[in-house]
Amino acid sequence: MHKESSEFAGKTVNLKPDRKHHQGHLTGKFEVEDWWDNISRKSWMDCNGNPGCIIYSLRAGELGLPIDDEVLYGHSDNGLGDLIHVSEIED
Repeated sequence: MHKESSEFAGKTVNLKPDRKHHQGHLTGKFEVEDWWDNISRKSWMDCNGNPGCIIYSLRAGELGLPIDDEVLYGHSDNGLGDLIHVSEIED
């Protein structure tokens, strides 16, 4: 669990161009709210039945994302709430 806000909280970041999403792709910009565990008070791995966590877990498995809590919540270009791993942010 994170004790502090993410350095990306409140910022808009660019995502790597190959990020898959359940309805296509996460493309372009992503508005970060904060670490998922700061918002939900638990790990994405413990959010049974939460649609965003389910979708993220499918993407994480497909893309080989690290299984840790370096996961951010925010909004992509499609306006939907999504979870991303920090490794998906373009340098």
